[in-house]
Amino acid sequence: MKNKWASTIGILGLCTFLTLPAYASEAVSKSETHHHDNSISGFISYSELQKTLSQIEASSKGLVQVEVAGKSHNGLDIYTATVGTGDKVILVQSEIHGNEKTGTVALLNLLQNLSTNSKQAQEIREELTLVFMPMMNPDASEGDKRRNSMTWDEVLDKFPQLTGATPSWNYLDRGISQSYNYGENPGFDVNRDFNPNLNYVPEAQDFPGASNTPGWFITPESQTARDVYKSLKDEYGNVDVFVDLHHQGMYYVEGTADEVTLSLSAQFVPDPNTSEGAKYAEYAKNYRYDYSRQLNVAAYNELQSYGNSKFTNISLYSQGLDLPGTALGSYALNGSGTVLFEVRGQTQMMGHKEKGQLVKSVERGLTGIIEAVADGSVETLNPEDYDNIPLTSNKPSN
Repeated sequence: MKNKWASTIGILGLCTFLTLPAYASEAVSKSETHHHDNSISGFISYSELQKTLSQIEASSKGLVQVEVAGKSHNGLDIYTATVGTGDKVILVQSEIHGNEKTGTVALLNLLQNLSTNSKQAQEIREELTLVFMPMMNPDASEGDKRRNSMTWDEVLDKFPQLTGATPSWNYLDRGISQSYNYGENPGFDVNRDFNPNLNYVPEAQDFPGASNTPGWFITPESQTARDVYKSLKDEYGNVDVFVDLHHQGMYYVEGTADEVTLSLSAQFVPDPNTSEGAKYAEYAKNYRYDYSRQLNVAAYNELQSYGNSKFTNISLYSQGLDLPGTALGSYALNGSGTVLFEVRGQTQMMGHKEKGQLVKSVERGLTGIIEAVADGSVETLNPEDYDNIPLTSNKPSN
């Protein structure tokens, strides 16, 4: 099945031919101004996302189902796009941070190809149910920033039981971060607002929290993502694979002078079956670290298969993490095999520079995972090979 179904199409080119109506959504209530000098016009805007999803759904003739899963803080629709009818479930989300944009383009490209009549696409659809959440934090995407647009006072309006609590540690309401002025436009890092207890209700004593403690589901974006995950577990018994598409800074493949194109990871909380992870003991029977490592190896092997190119400049993201407030940490503790993609450079650093190559890296890594899960070959991979992926370095090797 290698790459025959996953050839890259010009997804932005689709938008110029659309005559279908966009999905209804309220306008952004707060205008945002561009806050850095780098162009981002090569990426997908929210309106283009709506149009492209509409076009793909229509042209698929029922193979792709697009639904509104919830709304952002500013009232923008958050979508899921589902393709396939198999028993194994793969959930992939992009742009939980709005300045990390390649994943959205990659998901739309893959969705288009997965809805074709090719033999490979049909085989994948028979084995898998793939659920994509592109641009799941649309307020942040429209603002080209990391955080959403919610204030602490607005949290208190929704959760009056938190009155008097210290604002959560992932809330920023002062200063400039990643070229964005959060003093004028506060917001939350949504990817620290998850909790392994999927039914958790916010309690004042759990604030302000910290990076190594669970989040609270106080943002509508995390609530929507959680609800999608829960509904899939209810329907299928488990979400077999969860992939979260991110960006990072500029790093090097350890032992080389090669700039990292993409980093991978399977580890976001300590193993509940070890003494280091004892605080997560209630989740021990669900934790599938070996399977997560196999999924990462599948992505790594696929990218390495492209020979002497930047597609092989893949590293292992920082290990030894304890981040239960991330979607990855929360879902790993709930039984999903998990994969982190960290693409090189965010928009305030690079704009849309090298967009084509970076998008293809995400597509190809996801292709490796999708094909390996569909044909079962992922289970034949040696999880120990994960530890042979070179680490990430802050400096080039001489």
